[in-house]
Amino acid sequence: MTADVGSAPRSTPEPEPVPAPDGPMPRQIKVVLALLLVASFVVILNETIMGVALPSLMTELGISAASAQWLTTAFLLTMAVVIPMTGLILQRFTTRTVFIAAMSLFTAGTLLAAAAPGFGLLVVARVVQASGTAVMLPLLTTTVLTFVPASRRGRTMGLITIVIAVAPAIGPTFSGLILSALSWRWLFLIVLPIAALSLVTGSVLVKNVTTPRPVRFDVPSILLSATAFGGLIYGLSSIGEATQGHTPVPPAVPIVVGAAALVVFVLRQLRLQRRDAALLDLRPFRSRPFVLGIIVLLISMGALFGTLILLPIYLQDVLGLTTLETGLLLLPGGATMGLMAPLVGRAFDRVGPRPLVIPGTFVVTGALALMTLLDESSPVPLVLALHVSLTVGLSFVMTPLMTSALGSLGTSLYSHGSAIMSTLQQLAGAAGTALFITIMTTGTVEHTAAGLDEVAAQAAGIHSAFLCGAALAVVAALTSLLVRRPPTTPEQLPAH
Repeated sequence: MTADVGSAPRSTPEPEPVPAPDGPMPRQIKVVLALLLVASFVVILNETIMGVALPSLMTELGISAASAQWLTTAFLLTMAVVIPMTGLILQRFTTRTVFIAAMSLFTAGTLLAAAAPGFGLLVVARVVQASGTAVMLPLLTTTVLTFVPASRRGRTMGLITIVIAVAPAIGPTFSGLILSALSWRWLFLIVLPIAALSLVTGSVLVKNVTTPRPVRFDVPSILLSATAFGGLIYGLSSIGEATQGHTPVPPAVPIVVGAAALVVFVLRQLRLQRRDAALLDLRPFRSRPFVLGIIVLLISMGALFGTLILLPIYLQDVLGLTTLETGLLLLPGGATMGLMAPLVGRAFDRVGPRPLVIPGTFVVTGALALMTLLDESSPVPLVLALHVSLTVGLSFVMTPLMTSALGSLGTSLYSHGSAIMSTLQQLAGAAGTALFITIMTTGTVEHTAAGLDEVAAQAAGIHSAFLCGAALAVVAALTSLLVRRPPTTPEQLPAH
């Protein structure tokens, strides 16, 4: 039984004209895309800024590491619950309505976090922030796919790569620079005026560029989605804490519950999509370019987030660098990816994904393989060079795969394809982090028991984690050999 939550929009605003396949974009579309890019970068940046701040928060608020971790976990859980619903949200409401709602939530959450008197309200603020963040990226991606001509889509999707990969990558650097001189509240106070300005500017300049249609939200699907993706994200995110005995619930419990709910959720969506009533339409998986792109992209995202969590540990605990030095050392990699993304996007428009993705995956594999050589005596310039090499390889992978995978879908499936990709990226990030941390922790314990000192044992554990990452990258590299240029006309996938 499908429950109709809320009423359908009463009036249908007239959308701006959609450009011809290879024609110039109207100025209104350019304004909307520019505002969405800026706003998305700001909100995604907040995904990773709390990691470096946790020690300061633990001291000032008097909380344990296990409690402080909820500031990141609650954010990820909210993202996992909200993102699967964005496919229908973007069909039911106009671009302007969704933008204002998302930025209002994010701005309110940022204000609440800056003023939070204690830990409990700070967690609530992070949940409110994440509720807005979850909608922004699918909104941006769907708008690009709908209105940007196919011949220019690669360079525009390259800008989205900056949001997806660079914003989380420079989050720790941003935190390190602020916390070296100011309190943790400034992490939110600095972002607040930017978020508020984006909200006010968008309220004035963003017009309705889509035509909403009355669609229904299936309540059982929403509950199953929240249980499935929330359980998986929570379970995967808590594996690292469980290895140190800090979790009240064994990670296997939420993972098993989440996996079971996911099976039921998928079966329900397959049934509902026959009458175009699914919360998350799964027909994009019938597109071969979409499936291949998702596989390689998810392995790459797992490698990126696993490396982002592992390298700071290595630099601080093994090489003895400070938080600020670590943040500055990781900055060139994030900046490189940001500079490369538009260039790779333009190259994609000329040559397609294959000549870019294949060498990119092999560069990623090589960088992770060489990271297995890092030990307690490795020079810092070598770490810098390997990190930059990894980001260069990822730059050649992410933009082409996102563009070709989503571009292979029909227009009616853009919002669902974007929601699927964003949801799975959250899972990949959590899985990559959990995998790298678990292998590192297990290896460290084993080598400590074997008689190595603390620093050497930590280095050996990190070696094992990067070795596993390199093995996964080999799978991505071999899969990339199957990638082809998507058809000029997106596939019209069958309804049943």
